[in-house]
Amino acid sequence: MAIEEGKAAPLFTLNDADGNKVALKDLKGKHVVVYFYPKDDTPGCTKEACGFRDNWGDIERIGAVVLGVSPDSEESHQKFRDKYDLPFTLLCDPDRKVMTKYGAYGEKMMYGKKVMGVIRSTVLIGPNGKVVKHWRRVSRAADHPTKVLEVLSAA
Repeated sequence: MAIEEGKAAPLFTLNDADGNKVALKDLKGKHVVVYFYPKDDTPGCTKEACGFRDNWGDIERIGAVVLGVSPDSEESHQKFRDKYDLPFTLLCDPDRKVMTKYGAYGEKMMYGKKVMGVIRSTVLIGPNGKVVKHWRRVSRAADHPTKVLEVLSAA
C-alpha cells in the first residue's frame, strides 16, 4: 500500500518507550508527524531526533504530535530519550509491520550496495487523518526537522 498525499493514513497501534500503547486513531484532531528512522543513538538518527527536540517549542505551539518510529526496543528508546532529553514519543516497531505499511522498510542503497532496511522517511498527517505530506527518502537528517516544521507551520 502506497502512502498518498490527500488519502487516509494507515492506522496503527505501537508500544512507546514506557510500554504504553499509542494508537494513531486516538490522535485525530491533531497534526501528527510520524518519522521513521533506522536506529537509536546513531549519528544521523541522533541529529534528526535532536532537530525535532530543538524545534519542540514551535511544534508544541502548533499543537502537533511527533512520533519517532524505529525497530528498537522499549529499553533502547528509554536510553535514547533520556540521553538526549527528547520531549516526544518514540514507538517500537520490532517486526517492521508499520514501517512496511508506510513504505519505510524495504530495499535501499547503503555504501553502494542494495540492502533491505529502514528507509528514513516522514509522514505528516492532518487533523482529519489524511496525509498532508510524505517525505519518502530523507537524505539530510540534520536539516529535515526544520523542513517538517516549515510545512507544519503552513498547514
